[in-house]
Amino acid sequence: MSDKRTSRTTQAEGDERFVTLGRVSGAHGIRGWVKVHSETSPRGNIFGYTPWTLVRDGNRETRDVEDGRVQGKAVVVKLAGCDDRDAAEDLAGAEILVNREQLPATTRPGEYYWADLVGLEVFTLDGTVLGRIERLFETGANDVIVVKGERERLLPYVWQQVVREVDLEQGVMRVDWDPDF
Repeated sequence: MSDKRTSRTTQAEGDERFVTLGRVSGAHGIRGWVKVHSETSPRGNIFGYTPWTLVRDGNRETRDVEDGRVQGKAVVVKLAGCDDRDAAEDLAGAEILVNREQLPATTRPGEYYWADLVGLEVFTLDGTVLGRIERLFETGANDVIVVKGERERLLPYVWQQVVREVDLEQGVMRVDWDPDF
């Protein structure tokens, strides 16, 4: 079972690893609030991770979350130092990253953050290398693992039926999958 509280990528800077949790999609009102596309589940969990590292056009800045709420289908957030609409509009398009260490530890066997799975080498049960995990995404029925090797494969993330073993220390995932499929 994967924990979808995090998104598709992990970025490294020095010894720190960052996980993308969403992006700023625009301004909300005139007092510096921003609309946010959250990739956490539930989407309001994004408020619990502070500070945020905002990345836009190659520039990074760190901001504390002062307040936030789910408003209908939207998520709106008040960030420190963002006090008017112009400042909020300047943040539009910024990716929201948090340090991987800010995320709570997983507690159940088979529970992983997607960001921890990206980059794992994928092997079949007989040892055939399929490639590396590029990303994961939701489909409604089950999550899907995108594996890039000599070609791209889409594998259903179904624990014990397809995904048999994950070893984060070794950087591998073992799957019950026909390499010709």
